[in-house]
Order: sequence, then structure tokens, then C-alpha cells
Amino acid sequence: MKLLLKFNLVFVLIFALGFAATGFVSWRLLERNAREEIAGSARLLMDTALATRNYTSSQIGPLLDTQMKYTFLPQTIPAYSATEVFNDLRKKHDEYGYKEAVLNPTNPRDRAVEWEADIVTQFRGNAEATELIGDRETPTGRSFYVARPIRISNPACLRCHSSVEVAPKTLVDRYGPANGFGWNLNEVVGAQIISVPTKVALDRAERVYTVFMGSIAGVFLAIGVVLNLMLWAMVIRPVDHLSRFADRVSLGELDIPDFERTANDEIGVLARSIARMRTSMVQAMKMLDG
Repeated sequence: MKLLLKFNLVFVLIFALGFAATGFVSWRLLERNAREEIAGSARLLMDTALATRNYTSSQIGPLLDTQMKYTFLPQTIPAYSATEVFNDLRKKHDEYGYKEAVLNPTNPRDRAVEWEADIVTQFRGNAEATELIGDRETPTGRSFYVARPIRISNPACLRCHSSVEVAPKTLVDRYGPANGFGWNLNEVVGAQIISVPTKVALDRAERVYTVFMGSIAGVFLAIGVVLNLMLWAMVIRPVDHLSRFADRVSLGELDIPDFERTANDEIGVLARSIARMRTSMVQAMKMLDG
């Protein structure tokens, strides 16, 4: 097997191992960064929903207290206002989602479906849990969600949700007496859930990964070509000439021109050693002839 072929086999093996290791580490880092970006977007949307709720309860609700005695205005309910804001957002970004999923809601649209009910059950079973995150498949692709518990910490909430008798008549007239009652103080009744698509961030990470790995492959290929040229010029060609010179000397061709190699590297030292051996052989042959 030729020396250049051996070198290239070793180089390809090292390249393959390095390329695989670089690809694995790079993808893990890019995927982690993409998921952190997704989680950050979800938490930003969650904070936006909380800000909407706080604005409604602190500034909108007090202004409409008097009108609430005559007709129920859902716009005064923080959960309603936050949901409406995100419903408007979904007109342009239908892949994003927000829901205040409740096991026993006043408004039927807030009723938790099966997977949302599972999240609420986890919060009800673990009083210390303040956030749950995870992935789920949706019709539009894989989605990342962040969920936080809806806990009745304000006694004012029980005015509408403790019993039908205590609830405002306008609320009962609008939604009926069947749902949204029987809540207790400090009870987890539902969960705020933000859903964010993973496709956009992961597709971006995949494009970066493809470009990066393509660049790495190009760099390795260029290095391989340069190393082959250097190996051929600095090692293979002079060794080939030197081996042919040594072979002719070994066959008794002592009158051939000297092998010129002025470099002080290992090949130059070897060339001078073979030249001295040839000179010694010529002198020895002359002595024998004499």
C-alpha cells in the first residue's frame, strides 16, 4: 500500500470521527439553545397574559362596578380579557395558544380538555408546583407548553364562584346556575397554559447546523487537499527519487549522478548517508580492482 494512500486512510478516519463528534455536540447545543428560545417566548407570552389580567382587575373592573349590578360584563373578568387578547393575536399567529383551562368553569369555552385536565390534576396533587413545561403533538406540528396553576388566593373571587346564592344575579342570568360554583379558597381550579410552536426555532437551528457542518466539511476537505500536496512535495516525491537512486546503487550502477538534497531535514540526512555509502562502495570497488 502506497504511503500517500495510507496517509489518506488515516486522515479520512480522523475526519469521520471528528466530524461525527462535532456534529453531535453542535446539534445538542443548537437544539438546547432553540428550546431555551422557545421557553423564553412562552414565558414572555405568559407574563403578557398576567399583565393583561392585572390591568383588567385593577383598572377596568372598578370602572364598571355600577353597571355590573344591571348587566353582567365579562370584560371585567381578568381571565376573559386575557383570553380575548390572545384570541386576537391568533388571527395572525394561529399556531400560538393561550387558555385558562378550568375543571368547572363559568364560561364553557374555558373547560379543560383531557390533556389540560391532566395538567390541572398535577397542580392539584402538588401544592409546591408553580410551573409545568412539556411538548405535545398538535394538528399544526409539535408544540411546547408552559402551564401555571390558577389558585383561588383572593377571597373576592368567591363572590362569583362560591355558590349560586351568593353569586351576582347578572352572572347567573348570563351563564346559568350549573357551572363555575363550589370553588374554595386556596384551591387550584385550573391552569394557565401557553402553547408555542417548536417548528420555527428548531428549523432555524437545523439551517444553522447544516451551514455549520457544511463549512466544517469544506474546511476539512481543503486541509486534506493541502496536506496531500505538502506530503507529495515534501516527502513522497523526494523519498521516491531517493528510493530509485538507492535501488540503482544496489544494482551496481555506481557511475550515476549524485542525489542532490541540501535540506537538513530527515530526508536530507538520509540522502547524504546514501551518498556516502555510494562513495564508500566506489572506493571499495577501486581497491578490489587495484
